[in-house]
Amino acid sequence: MASIREIRQRIRAVRNISKITRAMQMVASSKMRRAQERVERARPYSEQLRGLVSRLARVSGADIGDELVLMQQRPVRNIGIVLISPDRGLCGALPSNVNRMAASTALELQGKFAEQGQRPGVNYVGVGRKGRDFILRTRQHLLAEFTNYGDRPSMNDATAIAQVAVDAFVKGDVDVVYLVYPQFVNTMTQRPVAVQLLPVQPPAERGEEQEKATAEYIYEPDPQEIFKELLPRYVDIQVYQALLETVSSFLSAQMVAMKNATDNAMQLIDDLTLTYNKARQASITMQIIEVVSGAQAL
Repeated sequence: MASIREIRQRIRAVRNISKITRAMQMVASSKMRRAQERVERARPYSEQLRGLVSRLARVSGADIGDELVLMQQRPVRNIGIVLISPDRGLCGALPSNVNRMAASTALELQGKFAEQGQRPGVNYVGVGRKGRDFILRTRQHLLAEFTNYGDRPSMNDATAIAQVAVDAFVKGDVDVVYLVYPQFVNTMTQRPVAVQLLPVQPPAERGEEQEKATAEYIYEPDPQEIFKELLPRYVDIQVYQALLETVSSFLSAQMVAMKNATDNAMQLIDDLTLTYNKARQASITMQIIEVVSGAQAL
């Protein structure tokens, strides 16, 4: 059994740790609210842009895809995966879940295209230290890495990431690009998802968009020109939205993880305090017995 001094030192150490985890919980909670607000403000713009791309693709006709490089379909010999993960840890299983989604997506795509008589290679773009470290640890081919994008990623950060993927696709280094990131659902739930980034597939119209499909719009200049200019912006917005979702997911996961750590520390302090009191009482009892025994011996 540990001595009273050792138990007291352990209680002090656990209490200091609980102070740190509680402070991290409060900081993550404060940042999480702002991150969630940014995600909620960005989603309407992303949805409107998605609807506009869908309408322009329908108006422009099926032949427009053959003229645009970002929409060209070709045999898949190399797969590109843009893996967006947190820069920091202490956020529970979020980085592991995202990395696992990237690995399963790569295996699924390799199996899909292997059925056509080919086994494509996989190339990664690592965004965030956790994803970058996973790629290097598993000895995958890394095209580029982006780290330290902070808690407030800008549109310039997203454009730089998207440009690497677009350049690799245009040069023929990759034939299809997927975007893997944690989608923010709520404070307790962050769902890793994989979506196709390139070649661009115009989203299907749904809900109110289907009701507005019969509406006639006047485009200036013509819809084809607008569609050509809008596609790169659409790719950038997809990456930017993924960055915002990742930051919000990280802060939410960190707040929950730090809260659980603080609760566990307080529970451990209670258990250690009970053990300390028992050990102290046993020591006092032993001292009394020794005094009584000495008095009787005299």
